[in-house]
Amino acid sequence: MFARAVPYEIVAIGASAGGVKALLTVLAALPAGFPVPVVIVQHLDPHHDTVLAELLDRRSRLRVKLAEDGEPAEPGTAYIAPPDRHLLIGPGGELRLSERDKVRFVRPSADLLFESVALVCGAAALVCVLTGTGFDGSAGARAVSSRGGTVIAEDPSTAEFKGMPQAVVNAVAVDLTLPLEGIAAALVALIEGTRSL
Repeated sequence: MFARAVPYEIVAIGASAGGVKALLTVLAALPAGFPVPVVIVQHLDPHHDTVLAELLDRRSRLRVKLAEDGEPAEPGTAYIAPPDRHLLIGPGGELRLSERDKVRFVRPSADLLFESVALVCGAAALVCVLTGTGFDGSAGARAVSSRGGTVIAEDPSTAEFKGMPQAVVNAVAVDLTLPLEGIAAALVALIEGTRSL
């Protein structure tokens, strides 16, 4: 076992183009008793309701739902940012939804989610950037890293769309760069303390 000075309290994931397939891969491989909450920003069409939470819930042993403003983030549950709303973590792990301006042309923004996680959880934050175009997630990953949290990137060379993971790799000293199929096992091992960085 590798005892961390600060155990992880949350996993935050950002994804864009190709993200639905990537999220299916990661969430389907996480155990039902996953001991921390998972919060997810997937860029979605802002003008339509989404069935993403239902789709992921059917394929995952975790409970997957759209995040609601003010609800507490519970272990064993994955929360998806609703279309056209930023998802943030507030004090005490409370979920916050925001209609603040778009960040780098997107709402929800992985940057804002990661920055809020860095602020609230510090070194107890574990964030992961999956496939996507653009740069969303890189500034937030820098915030997480600067507070002692852990940053994982999907390997840009194997990602369906390499823009987002490559931007994170370029922006920060990423702790782990992994192929998609290895990410869930790494998340479990890091949180259980059976893997060190």
